[in-house]
Amino acid sequence: MSTCMQAVPFIVLMADDSTDDCLVAQAAWDECRLGQDLRFVHDGEELMNYLTRRGVYGDPVKSPRPGLIILDLNMPKKDGCSALVEIKSDQELQDIPVLVLTTSRVAKHIDSAYNLGAHSFITKPNSLDGYLEFMKGITKYRASLQAMHSLQRVKPLHLN
Repeated sequence: MSTCMQAVPFIVLMADDSTDDCLVAQAAWDECRLGQDLRFVHDGEELMNYLTRRGVYGDPVKSPRPGLIILDLNMPKKDGCSALVEIKSDQELQDIPVLVLTTSRVAKHIDSAYNLGAHSFITKPNSLDGYLEFMKGITKYRASLQAMHSLQRVKPLHLN
């Protein structure tokens, strides 16, 4: 029996170039029985292609709009900060919550992510148990987003 909360299907798009991190995230997602709604892209350029339905992501049925983006900052082709700037400057995309999940603990990176419009900044877990806890948090995060959205459209909160 799973120790994670059950959830209604919800598209989460994870942008991370680490195959190992993606495999562990998928294993944790599966353990939590969150469904087949965790999707992966492997760099910032691919993320933007998915979100703007370019190239292989042109079919909205195969590439549905995510309800949450999990974004690594350190990726090839286009880094996470550059992708975050594009997402938050695009009227069609800016309301998608972006959770930064990265190895960095540097205050400058944290401040920059929030200033660019990230909703949360989390240091990557380094174990399956850590990812299980992270995925449990995703279900709670989703529930709070739905509650806030039902009350009003909420802008990201910046804590300084």
